[in-house]
Amino acid sequence: MEITEEKEKKEKKEKALKEKETGNAAYKKKDFETAIQHYTKAMEIDDEDISYITNRAAVYLEMGKCEDCIKDCEKAVERGRELRADYKMIAKALTRKGTALVKMAKCSKDYEPAIETFQKALTEHRNPDTLKKLNDAEKAKKELEQQEYFDPKIADEEREKGNESFKQQKYPEAVKHYTESLRRNPKDPKAYSNRAACYTKLGALPEGLKDAEKCIELDPTFSKGYTRKGAVQFFMKEYDKALETYQEGLKHDPNNQELLDGVRRCVEQINRASRGDFSPEELKERQAKAMQDPEIQNILSDPVMRQENPKAAQEHTKNPMVMNKIQKLVTAGIVQLR
Repeated sequence: MEITEEKEKKEKKEKALKEKETGNAAYKKKDFETAIQHYTKAMEIDDEDISYITNRAAVYLEMGKCEDCIKDCEKAVERGRELRADYKMIAKALTRKGTALVKMAKCSKDYEPAIETFQKALTEHRNPDTLKKLNDAEKAKKELEQQEYFDPKIADEEREKGNESFKQQKYPEAVKHYTESLRRNPKDPKAYSNRAACYTKLGALPEGLKDAEKCIELDPTFSKGYTRKGAVQFFMKEYDKALETYQEGLKHDPNNQELLDGVRRCVEQINRASRGDFSPEELKERQAKAMQDPEIQNILSDPVMRQENPKAAQEHTKNPMVMNKIQKLVTAGIVQLR
């Protein structure tokens, strides 16, 4: 009796698998209606394999029948749990459901159900493809929120409020207004420039540098971006970098007085460094800071710069690239010329 039941069960599985294979072939040919018929037959013959349901769900997804896809995925998850199916199969069904929900979100503008579904899938099985789909859905949600929040008029109003606070030296308040301005219009270089100035006043130099660089990225011809960035680098005592920034700005605005003044101040400090015109405390501070700079570390580890042969060293001084590196070390206070 048991042998007969086992035989019947095996025959049913074989028959169902043939239907599945025929369905797969039809799916590859994009004969979706035929594929659905064969997957449905496979499900009717053998209800202990949820792959037939998830395959039919994939066809519905290709056809744009997202609701039918979601129903099949939910059925696959429910039946899979009853059968204690492989967690990877449960995750696959949930991922497919999430993909259908993303398609629907393009009309409904609600990505949250898809995000939640992908998260559930990842708790079943951490699949790289599912993780990417989750990240894409979260990104799409964020972009949609930004689009809905986008309002250049309010952005300009907030920037003006920030300007008023800045004039009154209320820098934290100004930062709030500039931040709101950027939330309303993330592509405004002026708001980044102004917030960079606030951060500089507050001593938040890394934040100021980041904003100044973003300002330049958005509008490479806007001179304020270079004056802000140069000012931050100057306060960080990175005079050679500040000089490069000011000079880059002058390419776009050759007569800009702020940029010209910045160049002058940097040259003065670089000349001081060349003369070794620093107190021992200041020199020690500058050297410690310089040693944390990856560029300085690379220069010091360069075999050419470690050359001890006087004759070879003399030849290297004729090389402009080597001299440029030496100048950087001088500016940083690592090397002093006598």
